[in-house]
Amino acid sequence: MPHPLITQDHIDTYQRDGVVLVKGLFADHVETLRAGVEENMGTPGPYAAENLKAGEGGRFFDDYCNWTRISAFADVIENSPAKEVAADLMGSNQVQVFHDHVLVKEPGTSKPTPWHSDGPYYFVGGQQNVSFWSPLDPVTDASLRCVAGSHKWAKPVLPTRWLSETNFYPNEEDYMAVPDPDAEGMEVREWAMEPGDAVAFNYNTLHGARGNTATSRRRAFSLRLLGDDARYVERPGPTSPPFPGHDMEPGQRLREDWFPVIFSR
Repeated sequence: MPHPLITQDHIDTYQRDGVVLVKGLFADHVETLRAGVEENMGTPGPYAAENLKAGEGGRFFDDYCNWTRISAFADVIENSPAKEVAADLMGSNQVQVFHDHVLVKEPGTSKPTPWHSDGPYYFVGGQQNVSFWSPLDPVTDASLRCVAGSHKWAKPVLPTRWLSETNFYPNEEDYMAVPDPDAEGMEVREWAMEPGDAVAFNYNTLHGARGNTATSRRRAFSLRLLGDDARYVERPGPTSPPFPGHDMEPGQRLREDWFPVIFSR
């Protein structure tokens, strides 16, 4: 039986569309995550970024790979139901941690999160994966937006750098150009969400978010998890996150001392 937070319909929708809403996934951990975000912003990690150009209003902060140094994030990874729900959605017997990601848009930040797919940035391949994107403030227009079915597109979406808007890899022909889902009439899923709700989406699902023109903050916590078929793959350039010195070879399972198994059936 699936975890009580989801039904078989959630699982079927996730497999078919690459995205589904899970109500209350982190509902019991919102204050812990808020404290973790504040700690993260006060002591940013080496990958922290400010994603606005000169003259753009507001603040768009993001950072990732901090769960091993910020105890609040580690606590939520260990004690929330995310790992069991992930196993059900992925159809996986095991769940590994890949990384965490914090994204904060302060009030008056008109810049949107660009349309992109996470998978091409990563050094991991496989179909059994899930990202949970959870707002820590009520959201309406600043919610995550995902294109249903895009995780099954024949070509991956070209990864680009958010600030410089340059291509991440040189071999552009291996990727499809980033589409404009609104202009092209694609089926975009988005929801008004309460703190602790989560959008679950596949690494190859095209997604983005509008700017935050509200008068309140939009803090979001993302958790990226892996399933049974996750394997290391080489990319034609540095990945994001880079995880330098990992010493893995193509086709290997990700090393469990860096990416621990947090759930097994």
